[in-house]
Amino acid sequence: MTFLNFLKYSLFLTLFYTTLGVYTPALAKNDTEKQKIEDFFKDLEIFTAVFSNIKKLYVDDVDNKKLFNYAIKGMVSGLDPHSAYLELKEQKSLLESASGKFGGLGIIIGMKDEAIQVISPIDDTPAYKAGIQAGDLIVKINNKAVRGMTLEDSVELMRGKAGTNVQITIVRKNKKPFIVDIIREIITIISVKGYLLEENIGYIRISSFQNPTAQLLKQIFNDLVKENNTQLSSLILDLRNNPGGVLNSAVDVSNLFLDKKGLVVYTKGRIPISNLKFKIKSGDIMQGLPIVVLINEGSASASEIVAGALQDHKRAIIMGTTSFGKGSVQTILESQKGHGLKLTTARYYTPNGRSIQAKGIVPDIELKNINIQNEVEKSIIETKEKDLDGHLEVENSSKEILSIQKQNKTKQNKIIIKKLEKDYFIHEAKNLLKALTIINNQK
Repeated sequence: MTFLNFLKYSLFLTLFYTTLGVYTPALAKNDTEKQKIEDFFKDLEIFTAVFSNIKKLYVDDVDNKKLFNYAIKGMVSGLDPHSAYLELKEQKSLLESASGKFGGLGIIIGMKDEAIQVISPIDDTPAYKAGIQAGDLIVKINNKAVRGMTLEDSVELMRGKAGTNVQITIVRKNKKPFIVDIIREIITIISVKGYLLEENIGYIRISSFQNPTAQLLKQIFNDLVKENNTQLSSLILDLRNNPGGVLNSAVDVSNLFLDKKGLVVYTKGRIPISNLKFKIKSGDIMQGLPIVVLINEGSASASEIVAGALQDHKRAIIMGTTSFGKGSVQTILESQKGHGLKLTTARYYTPNGRSIQAKGIVPDIELKNINIQNEVEKSIIETKEKDLDGHLEVENSSKEILSIQKQNKTKQNKIIIKKLEKDYFIHEAKNLLKALTIINNQK
């Protein structure tokens, strides 16, 4: 048996066992099925011919395993930007992301036109401090062009031992390409921060959705109520540049502001196990009082779930710019010898049946990106989720995280609140909440 025939036979058996369930066109039940099988064989012939030509004619000898890996990666990555074939080192990288313990820059990235696009920097990380912004395109990493590079390969280049340097070349709208030198750090994330902007008006910033996020939010909210000496009259929930995280965390956060029957979000896929409904568990900590949710083009995934749920249930006014539009569900499938498959298996839908995917959440009140003072971008507002590969699920308890926050709280609060007051989005949100409070008091 020739190599080409052997390859055809092997692929034939594998694919037919797993997908078609038949062995020859003669066994097809109808003409449509027969045509599909014939088309399959034609495509298989093209694949094996290309494989054979590479083996015979390519300038360097390439082993079969490498070629098959290339073929599998290409097949999976061609589906969508979020699906990926994971080799051993990529599996390890994914596990590190999930644990929140890795040396890196602290950015969430995706693919755009053969470049690496920054979805969002993570709060208080090296990339954040270096001024990296949502929408930036990374075209080089340590003088290596990213064109033709996989997302996983770029993540591997940017990660490394804490204290080491990485150089990235950035293309930003209306600016010439420029180089940024960043020192890697161990990425540790505090996902929730809260401040009393002025009497009765609270501000809570969620930078990512991790396991303890909802519990943290509730505790920080209670602290703000104590600081205010009475229930808050209104709240700003800031989800700008929040790239998402843990689905259940987004559901739990939504439930903190909903007090009625219905759904927070649901998912739909091709198979029944992908169809899930997440119901509301009543318990509005704001007791029906006004809420403004801030979003922008860096708000993705879990943050879009929260914004969509509160918008559909008319529980909050959504203000800002249209969100990122990452409304798909990824499932990690383990395969042989440690390899894995990160595969998109469903789409998210808001309670009213709106698909988030590639559309995003359109705000009720649209604001232009006007910066009263650009300082704000570099100190309090940007955020998170790791390298599109995984959701950072820092396993610190909520008590430990609150303890870390309180160590610096007194000294920093006044400085941060002054900067927040110069944020155009927050300024507009405050004005709206004051108007709504006046209307509510007159009822």
